[in-house]
Amino acid sequence: MKRIHKTLSVTLAGLAWAAPLFISAAADPASASQFAQKPCGTVTVAAAADLMYAMNEITANFEKATGCTVRVSTGSSGNFLSQIENGAPFDVFFSADIEYPRKLEAEGLAAPGSTYLYAVGKIVLWVRSDSRVDISNGLAALRDPSVRKVAIANPQHAPYGRAAQQALQNAGVYDAVKNRLVLGENISQAAQFVESGNAEAGILALSLVLSPGLKDKGRFWSIPENLYSPIEQGVVLVGASKNPQGAEAFLNYIKTPETAALLERYGFTLPAKGKP
Repeated sequence: MKRIHKTLSVTLAGLAWAAPLFISAAADPASASQFAQKPCGTVTVAAAADLMYAMNEITANFEKATGCTVRVSTGSSGNFLSQIENGAPFDVFFSADIEYPRKLEAEGLAAPGSTYLYAVGKIVLWVRSDSRVDISNGLAALRDPSVRKVAIANPQHAPYGRAAQQALQNAGVYDAVKNRLVLGENISQAAQFVESGNAEAGILALSLVLSPGLKDKGRFWSIPENLYSPIEQGVVLVGASKNPQGAEAFLNYIKTPETAALLERYGFTLPAKGKP
């Protein structure tokens, strides 16, 4: 696994930025073929850690269509919210909880009307391939004495951590495992704890489990979605952006069918229209 708060620098190559600024979520999605040969400078992106691998692919694909440079930092959504509220120089914020972008809009710190629901995330129970824990029993498997540590993201600022805690509570196993929980700063670090053997099991984002970094290293059990509130993930254009045109161009690319298909491949559920 890569370190948390990883910063990526992706050089990208031309973009047809012809849509009106702050296009509404109800607009028809653009095709990637519309983005051609009109550079839009450097776009700085703050992205929830569950997007680490998906964002690698998105920016690589964007490179083929644009002349932009995209710099991506990944981490916990709550921490990014605080940073943006304190003036962090991001252009676009991809949150694992759409309430954070809505909060920035309400505070006047995001472009009005730019919040967009791009995906709904899912959580799974994951163990390494060499684990003897029978995860076919679902979350009840965590009662097994051999599971000494269970990794989740910190519920205080990570939406996936809140979902994990909620699922444990609703499944009736939280009291049995609460003293064995180890908290990652974000969902990527929680995954690292399990992958490295520092925890015997973890409740992770499906998008990470399906990523090149983990898909061949373990087994997972899909946690029933009725055990936790929907993980509605939202993106917003930061009001203090130094490159609003480039930020809007990147957001429009997120709305293309090509990007939607990529997100589905990483296990995300897509909203019918992408409601605000």
